[in-house]
Amino acid sequence: MLIALIVYLSLTPHPPEPLSFPNADKLEHGIAYGSLALWFCQICLSTCSRMFALAALIGLGIGLEFVQGWTGYRFFDVWDMVANSIGVMLGFLLVLSPFGRLFILIEAALRQIIWPQKTE
Repeated sequence: MLIALIVYLSLTPHPPEPLSFPNADKLEHGIAYGSLALWFCQICLSTCSRMFALAALIGLGIGLEFVQGWTGYRFFDVWDMVANSIGVMLGFLLVLSPFGRLFILIEAALRQIIWPQKTE
């Protein structure tokens, strides 16, 4: 779902702009791709699978920029590619920190709220 959301927001003619200051979109790119990297690096536990996921996310960011340039209503921007890649790297670094299990802990808490375990 996260990837589908990013693809949609990257290719829609008028994406929402929650932040409004110069180059705010670069921060949004970094947060989006950092979140993806953090998520996938929590799922992929081996070094090899993590490196594959990071390379695929960087490739996604680069590829979507080319597609944006071909749409006629969005623009190709090398700095968006850089922001995407930095976001991926920061997401990976977060996995190595105490925040590395953040999404897993949130998911576990939500599961307890939605489907509480019966105690007998």
